[in-house]
Amino acid sequence: MIVTTTVLPGVFVIEVEPRADARGLFARTYCAEEFAARGLCTTWPQCNVSFNTKAGTLRGMHWQAAPHEEVKLVRCTAGAALDVVADLRVGSPTYKKWVAVELTAENRRAVYIPGGFAHGFQTLVDGTELFYQMSAFYVPEAARGARWDDPALNIEWPACAGRVIAPRDLAFPDLPL
Repeated sequence: MIVTTTVLPGVFVIEVEPRADARGLFARTYCAEEFAARGLCTTWPQCNVSFNTKAGTLRGMHWQAAPHEEVKLVRCTAGAALDVVADLRVGSPTYKKWVAVELTAENRRAVYIPGGFAHGFQTLVDGTELFYQMSAFYVPEAARGARWDDPALNIEWPACAGRVIAPRDLAFPDLPL
């Protein structure tokens, strides 16, 4: 695995190192020893799948409030998505900054997202599926969100013919500027 830092401290892109032969390829997508050596989470009590029928489906920006913060390891298992992570740690030098990573079934990348960060994505093709490994269980009363087009974040989402967004995601309040 190749673990690459991003402009947001604690957010990493995880890339596989495929070993190919006539049968196809084999690659490690996760290694507890390598994660632990970097001080990253190694416990994943919950895994989730998000299947999205249409290109332009936008989910986010989501997080869980303390003390139920969750670390996420997100990868695309079918299709393609632009994955976005925003720093919501008050007092952080990168507060309200964001990073975007293209995740595809072909590139096999994953994004490691620590607690205190909001997460969302927009699908780039029909039939996109994302697989989440979660460090904490979902707690409905701790669930939080910011609107996808919140001016405090100013995220540059890909243009698309028609976005599909859940009413809940459209109703999130703006963050303070």
